[in-house]
Amino acid sequence: MLEYQLTTHSYEETEELGAKVSKLLEAGDVIVLNGDLGVGKTTLTRGLARGLGIKRNVKSPTFTLIREYQDGRVPLYHMDAYRLESSPDEDLGFDEYFNGNGITIVEWPQFIKDEIPAEHISINITRLSDTDRQIVFKLHGDKYADRKFGDL
Repeated sequence: MLEYQLTTHSYEETEELGAKVSKLLEAGDVIVLNGDLGVGKTTLTRGLARGLGIKRNVKSPTFTLIREYQDGRVPLYHMDAYRLESSPDEDLGFDEYFNGNGITIVEWPQFIKDEIPAEHISINITRLSDTDRQIVFKLHGDKYADRKFGDL
């Protein structure tokens, strides 16, 4: 497993980091986002979507579970598994997303941990101050070995 760590100092920097990350992603990639409520998971996703060429406003999928964005260079599937804490055994067809033709981002992945593919990117966001965030990328699996996350 490869690991990279960096710090952003504003909402805009976190979003811009997402745009840079998008250049390293391919169809079939799965990203799990970890961090407290309000730490910037959706902000990072918004930048990632912008980097993929998605024009629609990216919002948290908290009340819809999955938001799909089809208008970028590859589809983006943005999931929020928080509401699945009480019903993790439901078969909601995650495999179709994880093995599909898009990039899947999962917020609150601990609630569907048995569904997450072994090969994935884990991004942990920690609040250091009102504006500063520590962001740690962990690349799980050989498919990510040649990606240039160290250049971010």
